[in-house]
Parts: sequence; C-alpha cells; structure tokens
Amino acid sequence: MMKLGLVLLFAAYAYGCGNPTYEPSVSRVVNGVDARPYSWPWQISLQYLSGSTYRHTCGGTLLTPEWVMTAGHCIGNDIAMIKLASPVDLNDKVQPSCLPESEQIVPHNDPCYITGWGRLYSGGPIASKLQQALLPVVGHSICSRSDWWGSTVKTTMVCAGGDIRSGCHGDSGGPLNCRGGDGRWYVQGVTSFVSSRGCNTLLKPTVFTRTSSFTKWISDVSSPQRKKATSTSFQDNLSAQS
Repeated sequence: MMKLGLVLLFAAYAYGCGNPTYEPSVSRVVNGVDARPYSWPWQISLQYLSGSTYRHTCGGTLLTPEWVMTAGHCIGNDIAMIKLASPVDLNDKVQPSCLPESEQIVPHNDPCYITGWGRLYSGGPIASKLQQALLPVVGHSICSRSDWWGSTVKTTMVCAGGDIRSGCHGDSGGPLNCRGGDGRWYVQGVTSFVSSRGCNTLLKPTVFTRTSSFTKWISDVSSPQRKKATSTSFQDNLSAQS
C-alpha cells in the first residue's frame, strides 16, 4: 500500500491539477463542437448497464485519483462526491481539475466552457464524442432578474450561456471549466439544470451548482479518512450531522 501511495503521490505532483497535457481548442465557437481528444482529462462519464451495454447518463469531474464530483440528482441530491472502488492512474490523458477557493465568485462574462456527452439539442441524440461549448458566465444579479431565472437561481448557483449555447440533458454532473489567473483550469460549476422549454431557451442560461460554495465540504468528504468506495451528497452530509 505504501508503494502504491507513493506512486499516486508522485503522479499527482507531476501532473498537478487543471493543467492538461493536450491543450483544449478554446476559440470562441458559437455552438458545441467535438473536443480535442484528451484536452479535458478530468471529464468522466457516469454509465449504467443496460443489458450487455453501458450507457451514458451523467458527466462528472475527476478531482483526485479516488474522487469524482457530479450532480447530486444523478445519484441523489444537489452536489455529490463518488469515491472510486480503486484509484485511477494519472497520466498525460487522465488528470484532475482544480477546485476554486471557498466562496470565490466567477466574474460576469468570464469565458468558461461546458463539456459533456449530453444531447446535441433538445430531444436530439446523445453525443458520441465529448463536446465543448463556450458559455460566458452570467452574473447572479442578472441571472436572478424576473425575466431571466428569477428566484429559482440561488447564490449557491452560477449561470452561464443564455442564448444559442447551453448544456442539455445528459450533461448533468459535468464541469463548468474556467481558466484561472494562474493559467490552470478550475471546475467552477457542476451542471445542474436547463429550462423545461428547451436546452437553449433565450434568457434561461444553463444553471450550475457553484463549486466554491461547497469547497470545504468537498475537502472534508474526500479526506484520506474515508477509506471504502461510497457516494455522498451535500444533503446526506447535513443529515448525518443533524
């Protein structure tokens, strides 16, 4: 176990977080496009077994060799952490994303990217290749206006997009990737929901759980003391403490 631990530690040190070996193509595309292979190395696909075939149901973000963050509604509540049965091997194609500082607010119009295998459009097919799309952040003061999302959007959420670009069904749980001032990529949001009127409804941007609202909880959940494979959501954690 000590040898394995050292190997994982050295791998994490070598690759760091949010710094992909294969840089993503981040031109200001209008709609989603195929992502460059391995350019979002923390993106994962949650799948279920249907007969003899595994099918995509939600996205997620690799934070450490043992922990994946996803949307709570993919397995339970608002935001969730899944501990893998065994650690993944970090390499040039599999790397963790960075977590933002607690309560950090992404500025309005920050050029962030959503990635996932969700539907290409409302009612359309699931993407066969990982997609990426530029979704500029919409500040909370704008997104919470009555003609936008109104009171539906809480301060623990972040909006992005709002025109012809959006997440769609199947993107849930995946990351909102925003580049920090240090050049690294941070998972600033967990894809949560879109309008029931359609994925790219005007003035109804994609809504994400704001990761920085839960940074401490994520850190506590993924501490080395948690040994066995499990999953937990923020609400589960609150229930356990009450």
